[in-house]
Amino acid sequence: MDIIVLAGGLSPERQVSLVSGQSVCRALRSLGHRAVLVDMFMGLEEDGADLFDAPDGRCTQEEITAEAPDLEAVRASRRDKSPSLFGPGVLEACMRSDAVFLGLHGECGEDGRVQAVFDLLGVPYTGSGHLSSGMAMNKAVAKQVMERCGIPTLPWRELVYRREDIPRLTGELPLPAAVKAINGGSSLGLALPDTREELAGALEEMLSYGGHVIVERKIKGRDLTVGVLGDRYLPAVEMISQNGGYFDYAAKYQEGQSLEVCPADITPEQQRTMGEMALKLHNALGLRAYSRTDFILDGEGRAWCLEINTLPGMTPGSLLPKEAAAAGLSYPELCRTILELSLERE
Repeated sequence: MDIIVLAGGLSPERQVSLVSGQSVCRALRSLGHRAVLVDMFMGLEEDGADLFDAPDGRCTQEEITAEAPDLEAVRASRRDKSPSLFGPGVLEACMRSDAVFLGLHGECGEDGRVQAVFDLLGVPYTGSGHLSSGMAMNKAVAKQVMERCGIPTLPWRELVYRREDIPRLTGELPLPAAVKAINGGSSLGLALPDTREELAGALEEMLSYGGHVIVERKIKGRDLTVGVLGDRYLPAVEMISQNGGYFDYAAKYQEGQSLEVCPADITPEQQRTMGEMALKLHNALGLRAYSRTDFILDGEGRAWCLEINTLPGMTPGSLLPKEAAAAGLSYPELCRTILELSLERE
């Protein structure tokens, strides 16, 4: 098959996406597909006539730095100054492909807008559809679905605020808290204040993400995640930060910053409980092919559902590939399974 692996884009998770994309692209090429990596935002400089014959699938040696990318610098570097999130030649290349493997993360790819474009154009792609993706990406909507399904989740509140609201909110919101940008990912747009001063700083910081957040009760516990592949759940992974803090962006992607234990050292009942919750939420949102749901296990061993990811990371160090490996699936086999499950619906 001629496959476009679409990555990059214009979100804070841009570098994670590019590393996911190059890993997927090489895996698909090892399976015999003519896969090529395309940066959705930067686009193509060539005319695309021989795109699928490009050496090594146009893969480069991308790396994830400790800091999120400067998106204004990325925007300024594009030769085409169009406001479109699709760079020159991207949609044309996708329409010539047999399928698009979505290696995108964050708002630029997980919120349903890219999927809606492909639905309108009739382009087959991996993962969930536009409506389900948008619902899952919006943390407030996902929380409402959890509650309707009887999935335990921590007390939360949705806020849309401006700078002048911060003094009032700082005085009335309960602590300790987790403040999360409504469409954040990879622990970007996340703050965990314990004091009023930290809360004020967190709310100020979240204005840069649009001032639309959920504020959730923060508890101490073990961070775990459970992937769904098709109609089954995968072995849980426990994430343990090595710096004594929470499992943040650096801990997720910088070597030596965290320890991931898979299968997690939990009871069979805890694995089953979280696995069934992950499947229930996946199906309630109408997701397809795969997803990954995050949990926190409190001191009494109770699992609380935090959020769900419709395009989980696919870097070599990402959690879903670790879960698949624990279930006996190699990285290329995982990519093939995602592709096959996604194209079944077409």
